[in-house]
This record gives sequence, C-alpha cells and structure tokens, in this order.
Amino acid sequence: MSELRAQARAKVNLCLFVGPVRHDDRHEIVTLMDSLDLSDDVRLEPSPVGLRADEVVCPGVEGPNLAAAALAAFRARAGWDGPPVRLHIDKRIPLAGGMAGGSADAAAALRLIAQAAGVDDLGLLEEIAAELGADVPAQVRGGLVLATGEGTRLRPLALSLDYSVVVLPVDAELSTRDVYAEADRLGMSRDSLGLGHCLARLQDAISAGTVLNELHNDLQDAARSLCPTIDDTLESAINAGADQALVSGSGPTVLAVFFGVGHRERAATAHATLVDERRAPPPVLAVPARSID
Repeated sequence: MSELRAQARAKVNLCLFVGPVRHDDRHEIVTLMDSLDLSDDVRLEPSPVGLRADEVVCPGVEGPNLAAAALAAFRARAGWDGPPVRLHIDKRIPLAGGMAGGSADAAAALRLIAQAAGVDDLGLLEEIAAELGADVPAQVRGGLVLATGEGTRLRPLALSLDYSVVVLPVDAELSTRDVYAEADRLGMSRDSLGLGHCLARLQDAISAGTVLNELHNDLQDAARSLCPTIDDTLESAINAGADQALVSGSGPTVLAVFFGVGHRERAATAHATLVDERRAPPPVLAVPARSID
C-alpha cells in the first residue's frame, strides 16, 4: 500500500439550536454546518515491520484518539483484514475548540482506510461515523450540511455561501459534554416545539438565501459561563470589524464572520490587526471549503 493523504476540514456551526435530551442522553439539535479550508493534514501508510496493530500518531495529543476508533470500527464493519496501518495527524485545528477537529480526523481516517481497502461506499462510512459521534458523519461528506436529530440526520445543501472567517482560538479547552451540561443547568435548551420553529425559520432562510443573517449558537452563553475569557475575544472580533462574532460550536474558539460587499478584503485587514493585537494563540484566516480531499 502506498501512502494516502487527506485533509481533515474544520467544521463551523453557522446556526446551532439545542433541544431536549433524548433517550440516549444526547440532545436533539438543529444545526447548519460548513467546512473551512482550515484543516489537519492526515496520512495513512503501512505500519513499520513488526507492528501487529493499527497505530495513530498525533503529536501534541495525548490519550485515546477518535481516529483510532474509526480505524477499528471500519475493520469490524467492513470485514477488512488488511495489514496494519499507521495514521499520522498534523494538527492545525484548535484542540477542544468547538470546531470538531477530532471528528474531522476520524472522518478522514474512515475515508483513507476505505480507499486502502478498495471500499467505495459513502453510506457505509456515514453509518460507521454515526456510531463514533454526532459530528463525525457530516465530516465524512464535508461541505454545507443541515443536520437534525442528534446531529446525524444529514441534508447536504448545494447552496454556496459567500463569507470569510477569522478563527480566534482561546487559550483554554472546553469539553462538549460540560458545555451541554451547563446549558441544561442554565435552562437554555428548547422544547421540541421551539426547536421545530427554529428548523422552520432556518429552512426559510436557506430557501431565501439569507442564512448569513441568521447566525446563532444556543451554546454560546453556556460556553461563556464556563470560560469568561471568551467575552474579551468576542469583543475583539467586533472591534476588528466583523459583521458578526459567535462562539464556534461548544467553544471556546470564536469566529469573526465577514459577509457582504468586500468581505474577503475586510477579513484580511481584520486578521492582520488581530495578529498584531493578540497574545493568545494566533488567529487564522479561513474561507468555506467545498472539497473534503
């Protein structure tokens, strides 16, 4: 097997509405997700001689890795007994930053091992991805996706949104589980009827092409409660001229979003300003990515 490579694209939730807790302890959600050209580099290669099991190498990340679970799940579901492989991940997506970097890596791992095994079945990969976590299935396909249920009922959208983002990492990590628990403690989750209204409004905005006027994150205040330094980052984004600033997913990463006339130039100017001003992890200029390769 020759070396195979893929990009694991960062995910942004342009809209995220959180509903009641399901029977499986996950929340019902409605979310509009998009892929950015900010990505981890992932490569799959034969394991060195002597190793008898798949291996994931991800410098800077300790402990269990979702990509390793993806490799094992593919072998089990596809019945593939090919030789051991090594998956190497070069991280660029902020860790525990609400941009689904771990899920993106797992999705890239699924695409690569399927390619190595000669399996061309996107549906199978999405089924395996759903067992790994709510964010993983959308990362298998990439692009603009409307997700409902616990986040695994996917509706890919042909709509191409025109915007730029300055990604502002915050020097902290937040657990997705902790942020959802904080949202529940604060009484911020919607009931089923309220979540249905949000879905209808979002579908209307998709049809009208006005989605970028509806950016929203129900988890933002919960993330702010757990990580107050987010507030300063949101303020920095607005002061730099962003049309809107919001927490990415469960946070703590902040997105400075630019759309409308001259958004690319305005985002580039803001990025340069924020690079000079911030001592935290450096901001990253990004745009939507329509390809998962």
